[in-house]
Amino acid sequence: MSTPVLQRRITLVQATAINMIDMVGIGPFVVLYMVIQISNGPHFLYAWLVGAFLSFADALIWSELGAAYPLAGGSYNFLKVAYGEKGWGRLFSFLYVWQTMIQAPLVMASAAIGFAEYLSFFVPVGYWEEKIISASLIVIVIILLFRRIEDIGRLSVALWVGIIIIFSWIIFGGFAHGHVLDPLKHINDNLVFNQLFLVTLGQASVKTIYSFLGYYNVCHLGSEIKNPGRNIPISMLISVAGITVLYLLMNLSVTSVIPWQTAMTNKYVVSQYIREISGRNAAGIATGLILIVAFASLFSSTLGYSRVPFAAARDGAFFPVFGRLHSTKNFPYISLIVLGALALVFSISIKMKHAIDGILAMRILVQFIAQAVGAVLLRKKFGSARLPFRMWLYPAPVIVSILIWLWIFASTGVASLLALLFIACGLVAFYYCKKWWVVPG
Repeated sequence: MSTPVLQRRITLVQATAINMIDMVGIGPFVVLYMVIQISNGPHFLYAWLVGAFLSFADALIWSELGAAYPLAGGSYNFLKVAYGEKGWGRLFSFLYVWQTMIQAPLVMASAAIGFAEYLSFFVPVGYWEEKIISASLIVIVIILLFRRIEDIGRLSVALWVGIIIIFSWIIFGGFAHGHVLDPLKHINDNLVFNQLFLVTLGQASVKTIYSFLGYYNVCHLGSEIKNPGRNIPISMLISVAGITVLYLLMNLSVTSVIPWQTAMTNKYVVSQYIREISGRNAAGIATGLILIVAFASLFSSTLGYSRVPFAAARDGAFFPVFGRLHSTKNFPYISLIVLGALALVFSISIKMKHAIDGILAMRILVQFIAQAVGAVLLRKKFGSARLPFRMWLYPAPVIVSILIWLWIFASTGVASLLALLFIACGLVAFYYCKKWWVVPG
């Protein structure tokens, strides 16, 4: 009997769908009012532009790395190769897996909690009812992911349709019932460019960037993408461009009907917007679609993250049990189960408002910034002639992304200190525990 291996079955359309449903999720619907509230003015749109700009610059880095190293685990492989497989690369790649074992379940839990909170638009949901709903949602996702990758690719495309429907409804509703360009006309009203503006813009951008995260999900599935040198970069760039347009048009549509002064106080502002333009029943249907999108994102992110501990274990850099594939369906089932179990625990024990800053802060130094520097190191080592995809305007995307990521890291406040503490714990774990799994030499 042959050893099961990951198979390249995901097409360009399926890869793009997986990225986009991971990017959307519950994020833009939950943080829309938060961004306006933090900005306290019509210039809240700048925070969405920051999120789009950073995502595009960073996606160029991911595209170059993902096309060159299309393997399961994404950043794990990029960091290992860039910093040396027998040197610092082991430490950086371990730290990435280390933070993934906590950060990934937190992302999954935040999606499930957001789903449960938004469900309260229909009926009041108490504390324990919310916890039961979020935990149950994670269990359902794990069960759905217990199947072949080609089946998951087709299911992802079906879930993608839900995203297109809800955003089309929101956007066309704005064009039909509001003056969509009005918010742009007033974007600079009462705007003073000073230190306070930069601070509030940074804090608001933390929330918008959270909504953009996921454009790189396809890199985690690198070993399962058809023609990865072409499809990985294209799927990411299409995803960022498409989501940017959808997010901006959604914000313009909503605030063209509901003034920003009112929107900033409404937790369910998108549902309220649909009620304003189409009535109460339509608002219920739209909220149902939002919940479907949130579910789809949880599905996509769980799929991608489950490949990270698997890749590290297969490489002799993490506990070997995580390297097991299902004997007939060829997917990393141990990794999937463990991450799902941790996500279930977090969904019961944390609140949504505590998750967003922490999720972002933990990833910036070890993953995004270290990876951007790694792209430069790889070019110095091997040149760029043989790269399947070369980032445009190199090294501008690297410089821009590092500077913005540092600004965003500082904007996360207390969460940045917790992230540094977590990295320190990872250093201790690497030093004392690596003898359990690292292959000598």
